[in-house]
Amino acid sequence: MDKKKVIIIGTSWPFRGGLAAYNERLATEFQRKGYQATIYTYTIQYPGFLFPGKTQMADWEAPDHLDIRREVNSIHPLNWFRVGNRIRKQKPDLVIIKYWLPFMGPCFGTIARRIRKNKSSKVITILDNIIPHEKRIGDRMFTRYFIKPVQAFVAMSDSVLEDTKQFDTVKPRGFCPHPLFDNFGEALKKDEAKKKLGLDTNSNYALFFGFIRDYKGLDLALQAIGSPVLHNSNIRLLIAGEFYSDEEKYQQLIDELGIRDRIVLKTDFIPDSEVKIYFSACDVVVQPYKTATQSGISQIAYHFNKPMIVTRVGGLPEIVPDGKVGFVVPPVGEDIAAALKRFYDENLEAQFSSAAKKEKEKYSWNRMVETIENLSVSA
Repeated sequence: MDKKKVIIIGTSWPFRGGLAAYNERLATEFQRKGYQATIYTYTIQYPGFLFPGKTQMADWEAPDHLDIRREVNSIHPLNWFRVGNRIRKQKPDLVIIKYWLPFMGPCFGTIARRIRKNKSSKVITILDNIIPHEKRIGDRMFTRYFIKPVQAFVAMSDSVLEDTKQFDTVKPRGFCPHPLFDNFGEALKKDEAKKKLGLDTNSNYALFFGFIRDYKGLDLALQAIGSPVLHNSNIRLLIAGEFYSDEEKYQQLIDELGIRDRIVLKTDFIPDSEVKIYFSACDVVVQPYKTATQSGISQIAYHFNKPMIVTRVGGLPEIVPDGKVGFVVPPVGEDIAAALKRFYDENLEAQFSSAAKKEKEKYSWNRMVETIENLSVSA
């Protein structure tokens, strides 16, 4: 009996970052369930002038268990037709498109239209966002173009599920929380991880992790560390991730608050092989977002059983039960500071970590695949 075929279209090796890690892990789960899985990734993902980081490319070898094909040029319309026609002829059972940015709408929408002409493949999108955090002219037009040929939606937060109604109210849709990022290896002992990073083993560390964009609220975390509430504390903020926003304003804020000695900046891209070191070194993960849908950072924190302090925006409160695995607070520096103080004053790390170990059981990749399979039946 022939295996069912699934094609995932989106970011993958040799590109780096959370989107690539997600698509590769999803393909691995489809393989585990007996599918023939292929990822169609980019020859060009973003034109250079649109990319805010230092490089889009990974500096490690391709995962040898995955079939990854560099075929998609995000800015070349003739390529979209060629790729769509190529996939159309293969007649995969499922085509999965991870959608996170309206810029990709014309590319993905055109490819999906060509695939649909085979009248057999089911085209389903997993939505990080459908309304972007950082809005630009043309966002809604590009998203509407993408949405039209898609046959079903998977949202990873209730807020995104609700947002889909602004574009479509008829097509099948489902909710499945962002699965656990369980591909970063096992945790290290905390002191060992601190030594690897050159940190003071006697200090306490809260971790801000991931690409630094304005909507992620690093300024709020800095204000929290500079709050009088934490003035005499032994808490340091470990910032791990590349600047995708203006670095200078954050550096100025650090100096204005007089907290340079309580901040550790590790602002190069963090490769997958080093992620476990940063999460192992910290006591708690801080996500002070100003807007959010869901966050892959939460799912890395869960993998390492780390407590979290998140802001009450988007889907974050759905992921982090307040008072159980962490705290949910308003997106205000003083409130984040108060949560940090309570976390340390009441010695909550062990309690929250134990609860996180149980809570994370609901975030399985199998559940995501089953959600997609169920939607494909009704699409």
